[in-house]
Amino acid sequence: MAAAVAMLATPTLAHDPEAQDMEITRKAERETVEGPEEYFTGTARITANFSRPDPSRVTGAIVEFEPGARTAWHSHPLGQTLVVTEGVGWTQVENGPKYEFYEGDIMWCPPDRKHWHGATPTDSMTHVVVQERLDGENVTWMEKVTDEEYLAGEPITGPVQD
Repeated sequence: MAAAVAMLATPTLAHDPEAQDMEITRKAERETVEGPEEYFTGTARITANFSRPDPSRVTGAIVEFEPGARTAWHSHPLGQTLVVTEGVGWTQVENGPKYEFYEGDIMWCPPDRKHWHGATPTDSMTHVVVQERLDGENVTWMEKVTDEEYLAGEPITGPVQD
């Protein structure tokens, strides 16, 4: 038994061309780009944008928002998961309340729900975003969130109620 555990824990350096290897993208190899002005207000940076090959539909990225930065209104055909890694942000589904979220929070936006998310006016925020493609598309971008929409009302800071 101990030999079997040791074998599992010992890395194998031999390369089998028929095997599918793990893929690791090192931090130093990842490209960071500015969030396109047509889809973001303020300064947002997108790092490690990825899309996995078929049959997987998974896509994702790490997005950093400076204070006051936010996405345009958008939706995802199969929904979207956000894992907040730093800071404080806001999110809102169209015609719904604005919510505040924090480092360590995980958010789910259901399929085809028009929404936005970003940093608060005073805090930056970083999240990992994961979503799936449907017929090759993972997002539908819409109009920008106006300053009036972004700043309207106090955000809800407690649990989300349906």
